[in-house]
Amino acid sequence: MEKLTFYAVSAPEKLDRIGAYLAERLSRDVVRHRYGYVLIAMEALDQLLMACHSQSIKPFVESFLHMVAKLLESGEPKLQVLGTNSFVKFANIEEDTPSYHRRYDFFVSRFSAMCHSHHEDPEVQTEIRLAGIRGIQGVVRKTVNDELQATIWEPQHMDKIVPSLLFNMYKIEDIDSRICLPSSPSGGEKEENPSVLAENCFRELLGRATYGNMKHAVRPVFAHLDHHRLWDPNEFAVSCFKIIMYSIQAQYSHHVIQEILGHLDARKRDFPRVRAGIIQALLQAVAIAAKGSIGPTVLEVFNTLLKHLRFSVDFELSDRRGSVSSANFSASSKENDERIVQNAIIQTIGFFGSNLPDYHRSEIMMFMMGKVPVMGATSHTLDTSQLGDLGTRQIRIMLLRSLLMVTTGYSAKTIAAALPAPFLDPLLSPSLMDDSELRQLVLEILHNLIDRHDNRAKLRGIRIIPDVLDLKIKREKISRQDVNFIKKHGQQLYRHVYLGFKEEDNVQKNFELLYTTLALITIELANEEVVIDLIRVAIALQDIAIVNEDNLPMFHRCSVMAVVAAYLNFLSQMIAVPAFCQHVSKVIETRNVEAPYFLPETIFREKYSLPKSLEKDATNLFFLTNKMAESLGGSGYCVERLSVPYIPLVTDEDRLSRRKSIVDTLSIQVDILPGCNLEEKVSSTEQITFEALKQAIDSNGLEEQEKEKRRLVIEKFQKAPFEEIAAQCETKANLLHDRLTQILERTIRPPPSPSGTMTITAGHTHYQSVPVYEMKFPDLCVY
Repeated sequence: MEKLTFYAVSAPEKLDRIGAYLAERLSRDVVRHRYGYVLIAMEALDQLLMACHSQSIKPFVESFLHMVAKLLESGEPKLQVLGTNSFVKFANIEEDTPSYHRRYDFFVSRFSAMCHSHHEDPEVQTEIRLAGIRGIQGVVRKTVNDELQATIWEPQHMDKIVPSLLFNMYKIEDIDSRICLPSSPSGGEKEENPSVLAENCFRELLGRATYGNMKHAVRPVFAHLDHHRLWDPNEFAVSCFKIIMYSIQAQYSHHVIQEILGHLDARKRDFPRVRAGIIQALLQAVAIAAKGSIGPTVLEVFNTLLKHLRFSVDFELSDRRGSVSSANFSASSKENDERIVQNAIIQTIGFFGSNLPDYHRSEIMMFMMGKVPVMGATSHTLDTSQLGDLGTRQIRIMLLRSLLMVTTGYSAKTIAAALPAPFLDPLLSPSLMDDSELRQLVLEILHNLIDRHDNRAKLRGIRIIPDVLDLKIKREKISRQDVNFIKKHGQQLYRHVYLGFKEEDNVQKNFELLYTTLALITIELANEEVVIDLIRVAIALQDIAIVNEDNLPMFHRCSVMAVVAAYLNFLSQMIAVPAFCQHVSKVIETRNVEAPYFLPETIFREKYSLPKSLEKDATNLFFLTNKMAESLGGSGYCVERLSVPYIPLVTDEDRLSRRKSIVDTLSIQVDILPGCNLEEKVSSTEQITFEALKQAIDSNGLEEQEKEKRRLVIEKFQKAPFEEIAAQCETKANLLHDRLTQILERTIRPPPSPSGTMTITAGHTHYQSVPVYEMKFPDLCVY
């Protein structure tokens, strides 16, 4: 062998003839089953291949590969293993120049077939499978780095390689112990365990894939999982996608997610558990991809998942209707399976959203809020027209649950950034619906966005807090942006909280969430003006329970009184005004003795007897406005507004949510818009033009203008601060007075003779016998 090697190195042009001779001998020995000579010939070929590196080795390689193919075609396991080992040695040789004509189609097919060996002897079977996996690994290493050998990524090759590796990776007893991170098994384990070797080969294959080849490497995974029904249960499928996401290059992660979404669309009418398995695999993929770059698939992921959420609700309702009509008891199991799908979608949305950066998450929140069906609005893109009221309600709940998970952990620098008007208005709309679960979800989402200092857990549970300092509340000085936010949207928040207390289907959780909302507004947004507004809201809530115009049950009335007590106790300690704290403490002590059902520790306890009626004259049990105004006025608070009862404005939302109207605001026309002054009204009667006549004839246009005008008036009274409205009213009154004076000066002419005389004093000057003229109008008498 040494002489032959020296001769081949010294005369490389002879390698071609040497290879042809050895190939001829080996072929003859294989046919005659002379396996000893076969071993000697292959050893000679291997050593010559390893020793010679020259341009003349190309023809020799062809003879070598031809002999390896002969060994692999034989039915003898030992020869197959021998051929594979020789091919692996060849694959590890780096060639100086690429081969333009060499193809490995036969080796891919043969090694893939060896991976599926079912030999009778388990040890031989394992040996053949290991050889097949090592052969595939050799083909990958030999071809994947050569740009001219891109044929390995063609679908016909990947459809053989990937399923062969997955077939060996799947071992029932190893699924639970499989980890997602790259493993580093010992040498012996790597050589003896086909599952471990196949996984390492699969990781190596994916790590070498480029963007253009990614789909060819991933799609056979779906085909294998579908064919072998590995989506239910889906432990192996989830582990496969963990391996894929950790093995590929980070910038290609979004491509895998797109492939999973495409497969989910293709299987949208499959069994619920299959769809749930695909979604859970998607969850693992986005959990890994969200930590890095995920490219343009953010909105696509959410849009596809929301679409499948709607499909799932539709399937659930159709199964329920079918079970009612045909008395099919198996429909309940399908309904439960659809709930599994819905929970998987919500979990995926929440996990994906919570791992996004804040700037991305705010866009997702706006996108999802636009999908929530809002009563009276038809602009949302999630079609629920075919689902009916029950389906629409379920879609709302699912979307709000998803939004709740997305907003968990979100922290904005300002409340205005977390709650922009296009997001706040549709978010608060479900809080007016007759559905306690919807209102709970809205309040929990609101808490996630308002609570920037993680104080919510400290406020959990309605109770009379002895010392707020023990809670160690975290707060900062309110910023100018937050001041502007509460001025603009404060009345809107107060209104929804106030109306939320009046719902008849409220349970204890609703009252707890409403209490937490008031407390968080106090911590994050309260200045002196906001404190006065919150006290007005608290007094109005107390009046709800006392007057009971809405005929609320006794439990609700006592619960409202208890929440007001707990909140005013919290507020008094937060603003630390001694006289105010003393009044609140005195009322709470009196209630503890005479009316414990007005305290949260008592009313929310099970099986506590309720009073038959509430005494309106028991003022010692109520928080009194005059007492609080007196105590706060001494500390510098502007308490004039405390004497004005809080009454929320009624808008179109109440009509759309089928709420009882407090007052028909739409029938009240108030002129307080900045652009409508009195001069324009007076002059408008003199300007009769063609356009004016045309507009007067067009009654529909007038109705639209009136409707828009009323909406602007209502919105202004709802959102504008009290001082701004008062100042504008005063300005309007002064303008009206001045204009009337001008009109009267131009209109009134002195009559021929005065009706009398009078004395006028101006400063230190006295004017006597001044004539007085009188002119009477139908509704006005001017002197």
